[in-house]
Amino acid sequence: MKDLMTTAQSNRAARRWGAPRVVMFALALALVAPGQALAAKQPRQTVEAVAPREAGEPIMAIVSIKSQQVTFYDSEGWILRAPVSTGTTGRETPAGVFAVIEKDRDHHSTMYDDAWMPNMQRITWNGIALHGGPLPGYAASHGCVRMPFDFAERLFDKTNIGMRVIISPNDAAPVDFSHPSLFVPSKEAIAAAPARADKLLLEEEEAVRAADEAKKAASAAAKEAQSLPATLRKLEQQKARADAENAYADKLVANAKNDQAKAKADELKQKAAAKAADAATQLDAAKAAAQPKRDAVAATKEAAKVAAAKKVEAVKAATDAKLAMEPVSVYISRATQKLYVRRNTHKPAPDGGGEVFDTSIEVPVTIRNPDQPIGTHIFTAMARSGAGLRWSVVSIDEGDDAKDALDRITIPQDVWDRIAPTALPRSSIIISDEPLSAETNYRTEFVAVLSNHPQGGFITRKPTAPPVEMASDDGWGGNGFFFFGQRDPYAQPANPRRRAGQYQYYQPAQPMPMQRSFW
Repeated sequence: MKDLMTTAQSNRAARRWGAPRVVMFALALALVAPGQALAAKQPRQTVEAVAPREAGEPIMAIVSIKSQQVTFYDSEGWILRAPVSTGTTGRETPAGVFAVIEKDRDHHSTMYDDAWMPNMQRITWNGIALHGGPLPGYAASHGCVRMPFDFAERLFDKTNIGMRVIISPNDAAPVDFSHPSLFVPSKEAIAAAPARADKLLLEEEEAVRAADEAKKAASAAAKEAQSLPATLRKLEQQKARADAENAYADKLVANAKNDQAKAKADELKQKAAAKAADAATQLDAAKAAAQPKRDAVAATKEAAKVAAAKKVEAVKAATDAKLAMEPVSVYISRATQKLYVRRNTHKPAPDGGGEVFDTSIEVPVTIRNPDQPIGTHIFTAMARSGAGLRWSVVSIDEGDDAKDALDRITIPQDVWDRIAPTALPRSSIIISDEPLSAETNYRTEFVAVLSNHPQGGFITRKPTAPPVEMASDDGWGGNGFFFFGQRDPYAQPANPRRRAGQYQYYQPAQPMPMQRSFW
């Protein structure tokens, strides 16, 4: 009925205005329509804004794909806001949890014809980043988050490696939160941490020095004893020949037919016997001299082994003590039923990109009703509050509310005892249905993408980091060599929540015993 009435009204308008005027009206509508369609495509435009107060160090950035804006927060609230342009259809910016892992003021793309991406702040190694770029007013990038050029330039020096970047499909903001499961630091432990780190560092240096000396002593002893087998083998062969000659002389004496032959045989016998006795004496003396050297090899080898074990323990203790003075990040995955810990060592990555993160803690965790969605929640220690910490939470996916999510998790007490007493502002706990992305490795904090939202700009890229070979004796690992390898960028399934028990996800880049010497 509505269509019929519209048609009738159009016919009456044509008769009243005449054909030329109808054509002009239709043309006007045609010109207006694309503008209206474009306006419908464009979200409400966000303008750049600065909080009317002195800003502190940025703790997190939240990108809203829905509103096409980014907001930066310090410990007191928002400090900077600007419009952005995220990934277009088929190249969507992935929603999820990230952190700044590398910064480059004058970056040029290796994927898109050397395109200029000024003031780039990388959040994945496969090419997703925040950077300056043109903003048409709607999603238009290949997966990155473009910010206004001037805004990106002013922001560049304010952020640090490890700053949390949350990309939310909808508008999200941190809200104050408290819960007994969150870290409760110890004022005494925090105060004692620097002195403890200094003490353990000295012990580490002494243990390293002792291990080096023991290794050199073992090497010298082994070198000194290296010729023993050949020397003893030569003397044993010499004795065997002398014994054979002596036995032959005995036969000659026994078979002598006359006095002349017997005298000659006796003379040969005496020489052979003397030679055999001399060979036996030399062999016995060599064996006696060899035993202390063999004992020295065994003793120095065992001493080197003990010293190396003490070195490992000293390095571990010193590393933990120094890491205790860094913010700690925890990721708890319902998909893998594991808890992961990351702390930045601030040690440059050996392949020249980003910094190395300590990955030594990875343990099973118990989640009640593990088949039920829990959501994705990012709890952040915003600032000190009396003797404790003031926390906020950002939730970006459907599931439990933040309190119920924490209530469902039983965290290993030994892990909490190890990291909670010295927890600092900017520490965080992330709970998610998602496994860690395959992009998570030794030089990232945590990368986790929401599998029930488009990831076009993520899955169409490949990692840029090459495999790295690392030696064992330069403070990077245990015995032999190991590799930090590339990971498959397609490892996270499209929707792991619908494929229980079939996850493909991050796995440690190196054997666990080799993960402790990153400082």
